[in-house]
Amino acid sequence: MKSTIPPEQMEQFEELKQTQKKLAEQWIDYWREYSSFDTWQFWFNAAMIVLPLIILYFTIDRKRIFLLGFYGFNIHVWGAYLDALVTRYNYIGYPYKAIPFLPFNVSIDTSFAPVLFILIYQWTLEKKKNFYLYTLFLICFLAFLFRPLSVAHNLFLLGKGANYVHLFFGYIVIVLISKGITNLFLYMKNHPIAFHK
Repeated sequence: MKSTIPPEQMEQFEELKQTQKKLAEQWIDYWREYSSFDTWQFWFNAAMIVLPLIILYFTIDRKRIFLLGFYGFNIHVWGAYLDALVTRYNYIGYPYKAIPFLPFNVSIDTSFAPVLFILIYQWTLEKKKNFYLYTLFLICFLAFLFRPLSVAHNLFLLGKGANYVHLFFGYIVIVLISKGITNLFLYMKNHPIAFHK
């Protein structure tokens, strides 16, 4: 089937694809030069992917595994979306990555932070503690201790006026969306719609 896209639009689209390909190649070259297997930063980022998942494997409550996994996956997805957005516009940056093909830092967004949020959620369920209060403590740790330490070791950069308070509110948004979606699915599970013939 022949394309109905106007020629000038298709030309610009092809230019963008070429620019994107060139940029991806430049990121891989940069990674090989500064962030590859021979740097401690690579191994730190790799450990931040693998170790939290190993810990989660041995500590997750198997009776609540789908609830906790669903919540953690939400944290991962919304965190990755937000991270990709602010990375694209240079509000934050990652000079060192474990995986160079992605614009965001896979180790933090796919493993470390989601696992911490899962474990806090699990703990608040087991101990019948206030989820929001203890999650707020975790967010403070991530925004005001972990991220500044990452900046001090050049693993994370802030730019264009971004600061730790912005990160704090970013985590708040991610958690509220993730918990809201999780609560919605729990509600739908517990309140099925009765279909009548």
